[in-house]
Amino acid sequence: MEDPEAHLTAFHTQMMMVSGSDAVRCKLFMSTLTGMAMDWFISLPEGHITSFTQLSRLFREQYLANRAPPAVSYDLFDVKQYQGETLKEYISRFGAQVVKVGTTDEPMIVYAFRKRVCLGSFSKSLNRSHPKTFAEVRRRAVEHIAFEGEAYEKCTTAAPTRPIVQIRTQPARVHEAATERKNQDRKCTYEARRTQPRGRTEGRREGNRPLRHNFVVELKDLIVVPHIANRFRPPVKSDKVLRPHKESWCEFHEAFGHHINNCLALGYQLNELVKNGFLKDYLAGSTTITATTTPEEGQAC
Repeated sequence: MEDPEAHLTAFHTQMMMVSGSDAVRCKLFMSTLTGMAMDWFISLPEGHITSFTQLSRLFREQYLANRAPPAVSYDLFDVKQYQGETLKEYISRFGAQVVKVGTTDEPMIVYAFRKRVCLGSFSKSLNRSHPKTFAEVRRRAVEHIAFEGEAYEKCTTAAPTRPIVQIRTQPARVHEAATERKNQDRKCTYEARRTQPRGRTEGRREGNRPLRHNFVVELKDLIVVPHIANRFRPPVKSDKVLRPHKESWCEFHEAFGHHINNCLALGYQLNELVKNGFLKDYLAGSTTITATTTPEEGQAC
């Protein structure tokens, strides 16, 4: 059952348009009851109700627990604008609470509204203008609601699509000529790069082979002579096989892959030492020949 005071107020409002005695009011009031309220009315003793005033008093006493607490002016601070609620909806709900409270304290009404409205352009305008009455707040709200309607209409209206600009395709003959010229430039650049000598062969003899000299001792014995061994630049040590000939051992690299007589790294350093005259006591003769490779081993490192 709802608030008995609200139910009686609504009934009195309807009866203002219809004139009638207390008996008529009691009978019409019975037609507004449903459920448990109707059961309560039927349970009353026959002939117990003598006037509508008595019926109203008994009705209030029966449903006194359902009576809403009296509204106070501070209840306005409980009316907060919800997230997503429009200003039109909120100001209508706040105005209904003002009527329910029945206060005439305009500064408090305006202050409560400013405190509970959501932060935005409208709240900022209220802070700048400082309205004195709730009527001024309503006027500003009407202007802002009209502006919100126009902004919403613009957001929901789809903008016209931009016309698609047709891209002119290049004629097939021009495209083929440009592609052929591009391929020719690429080919010339590649061939020019291949003809350039590598940095590793700079300063060495053509064919990338050092001179082989005839020494009075074998190379494996020559490289361990103390005053000669100190002048060699030691090669980089590696556990990998330097050449595919796994059975050949190079004492200079201390690794398998080629014979010491075919070691290019050792041959270049021997050439420098012979040129500087450090190995003149170990040369068998002044004749030098180009280093050759055995058919089974090929070119060494």
